[in-house]
Amino acid sequence: MFGFSSIYIIFEEDIEFYWSRSRILEKLNSLPSGLLPDGVNPALGPDATGLGQIFWYTPEGRDKEGNVTGGWDLQELRSIQDYYVKYALSSASGVSEVASIGGYVQEYQVDVDPEKMRQYNIGPADIVKAVRESNQDIGAQTLEMNKAEYLVRGPGYVKSIADIENAVVDSENFTSIRIKDVGKVHLGSATRRGILDKEGAEVVGGVVVARYGANPLEVINNVKDQIDEVSSGLPSKELADGRTSQVTIVPFYDRTELIQETLGTLNEALTLEILITILVIIIMVFNLRASILISGLLPVAVLMVFITMKLFNVDANIVALSGIAIAIGTMVDVGVILAENMIRHPEDEDLRVNKNGQPYTTNEIVYNATSEVSGAIVTAVMTTIISFLPVFTMIGAEGKLFRPLAFTKTMALAAALVIALFLIPPFAATFFRKTEMRERLKYAINGLLILLGITAVIFGYWIGLVLVAFGLVAILSMRVTLSRNRAGEIHDQRESVAVKQKNLINTAIATIAVVFLLAEYWRPLGFDRSLIMNLIFVAVSCFGVRASFRYSENTTIAS
Repeated sequence: MFGFSSIYIIFEEDIEFYWSRSRILEKLNSLPSGLLPDGVNPALGPDATGLGQIFWYTPEGRDKEGNVTGGWDLQELRSIQDYYVKYALSSASGVSEVASIGGYVQEYQVDVDPEKMRQYNIGPADIVKAVRESNQDIGAQTLEMNKAEYLVRGPGYVKSIADIENAVVDSENFTSIRIKDVGKVHLGSATRRGILDKEGAEVVGGVVVARYGANPLEVINNVKDQIDEVSSGLPSKELADGRTSQVTIVPFYDRTELIQETLGTLNEALTLEILITILVIIIMVFNLRASILISGLLPVAVLMVFITMKLFNVDANIVALSGIAIAIGTMVDVGVILAENMIRHPEDEDLRVNKNGQPYTTNEIVYNATSEVSGAIVTAVMTTIISFLPVFTMIGAEGKLFRPLAFTKTMALAAALVIALFLIPPFAATFFRKTEMRERLKYAINGLLILLGITAVIFGYWIGLVLVAFGLVAILSMRVTLSRNRAGEIHDQRESVAVKQKNLINTAIATIAVVFLLAEYWRPLGFDRSLIMNLIFVAVSCFGVRASFRYSENTTIAS
């Protein structure tokens, strides 16, 4: 494009963005006068990056139903964009610049008559000087009259073609020679260097550029709020066919969809990964309380990763968040090892009692199980963390791409280690401890559980059926135990069997729920197949794996 030049200054990567801009401004302000030609004013570009174009739009004529009506020429739309829409959207929080593109830029044009200029002995420079000086507001300080001061000023901004036509170029024999005496003034369009095409039609548009470091999704939402606010004030006109054409801001590039699809892809991958992990834990551990402990490690660890990302200013892009997905398997391993050892200790006669033959309390069992494997867990996790340290030393494009991934994976593993060693043991001691509750309180809790489940089903969340099932199983188990106590049966052993049966039923309910969730969200056979077919495939796959493991265990014991 003609009439300007661009100078790019490249700083070191660790230089703060706005600090570098302030240094450039200091140097520009310190330039000596007369160094640059008249009219040349160096200025900084917008505080944005090459990825800052987040929202494109076009002002178009539409009716009340949103149908295209037209009725506006490109020069009118460009003027509305330049003098109204542009400034309104620039005030939205997080916006660095709103650039106009396409259409015709309106300007006053003077077509001079060379013959008349020769007769009046007027040159082109005189015409330029007269136009420039006719578009100025001038203050003449004050004038004192009758002990009162009057402000003297000359408002001279051009508001119409007549203002330029009556501008004085020169005078001859006490007669003013005005611009209209040597030429004609009219409205026209500036020379164009490009156009904006939308679906084969030439249009006027605007580009919203987000400020450096701003959240693109938040900026887009702020721009949309501003559009809603200014839309009512945009001009309208009555067309020849009687329709009313209202200038409407119509987006045609909105990064919101891209952001939502990216986050949706990652969210789906993490959801499926967590569901599969929970299913594997439930099937392999086959202990509902331990499965809840291990599964609860994932969301808490991910939350801790997000907190550290906020503290260390790590952008939540697709590569950085992939580090969490990669680390989920290792994160779960830490909880599985710890929970499995906690389950094994009460079942092993040698580990269940101390040297004096007295049984360990629940707290002691959890402590012994944790201290037994804590060293191995720390060693395993630290080995994985140390193996990623070379990634942090990368420089250039590779470093900018992979360092966030290494950071999120390292933080995820560290968070899992902290949770496994400091949070799971106290929660396990609470979960595994046998507590005696009054019958009425048990009924109240399970009744509330059933009520919550029914409420969830009414609002369309079928997962509430799982809560209803848990509550019914607990109430039925209590009724059976109570009837046996009233019958005077020796119930210690039978009650232990009943508790095991109840845990088995609850584990089966949780397994079926997770299998159904996987079939609904994963759809391994594709969305063209029915949910029943996907459910059968997932169930056969999961329970087939469980059966193979059970068969291998029995074979090992028999051998």
